[in-house]
Amino acid sequence: MSEHLNIAIDGPSGAGKSTLAKAVAKELNIRYLDTGSMYRAMALYAMRRGVGVTDEAGLKTILDDADITVVYDARGQRVLLCGEDVTDRLRTPELSMGASTVSAHPCVREKLARLQREVGKNYDVVMDGRDITTNVLPETKYKFFVTASPEVRAMRRFNEMHARGDASETYEQVLAALKIRDHNDSTRSYMPLRKAEDAMLIDTSELSIDEALNTLLEAIRQKETEQK
Repeated sequence: MSEHLNIAIDGPSGAGKSTLAKAVAKELNIRYLDTGSMYRAMALYAMRRGVGVTDEAGLKTILDDADITVVYDARGQRVLLCGEDVTDRLRTPELSMGASTVSAHPCVREKLARLQREVGKNYDVVMDGRDITTNVLPETKYKFFVTASPEVRAMRRFNEMHARGDASETYEQVLAALKIRDHNDSTRSYMPLRKAEDAMLIDTSELSIDEALNTLLEAIRQKETEQK
C-alpha cells in the first residue's frame, strides 16, 4: 500500500470532479492527476494511427507504442503523447466520446491504470476519473463519488464550451451526448463507473465549488483524526 497521501475521486462527466480535485490539490499542496486526459490522449493516438476506438484488436497492436506521460510545470499538469504536448488539443467533444469508447477496452484500461498507480506510489496526489476508487487506488481511505443531475452537468459543459469560444453544439446536443457517455461509462463490462461502497457521495447539483471543497476537506480531516 502506498505511504503517500492518495485521494481518489470518481464520478460522471461534468459533475465538477476535476475542478474539485484541482482545488483539493491546491489546498493541500499536492499533485493533481487528471486521468481522463490520459484516455483522451489514447483516443487521439488511435485516430492518428488510423485505428478506430472501437477496434480492440487494432488498439492492442499500437498500445506498446502509445507513449503517454504526464509532466508538471507552472501551468499544472501537461500530457505528452510520444513527446508532444497535446494538453490543449484534448478538450473536444470528439475526444471526450473517443475517451469513453477507448476506455471500455480492458487492454487500454490496464495499461493506463498501471501508469496511474505508479504516480500514486511516488507522490501525494489527487486523482479523478471513472474507476479510481474501485480499480486504480482501491486501498486508499480517501474515496469520493462526485455527481450532479444530467441537466446541471450539461449546462456546465455548455458554458465551458462557450467560455472557450466554442459554439459548435447546442445545450440539447451537449445533454444528449452526456447521457450517451453516462450510459457507456456505467454499462461497460470492464470496470464500469460505479460508486465504491466506502466512497463518500457528494452531489454538487446545488453546491458551489467552495461548498463542495469544504465538504471534501472536512471528510479528509475526519479520516485523518480517526487514524490517529
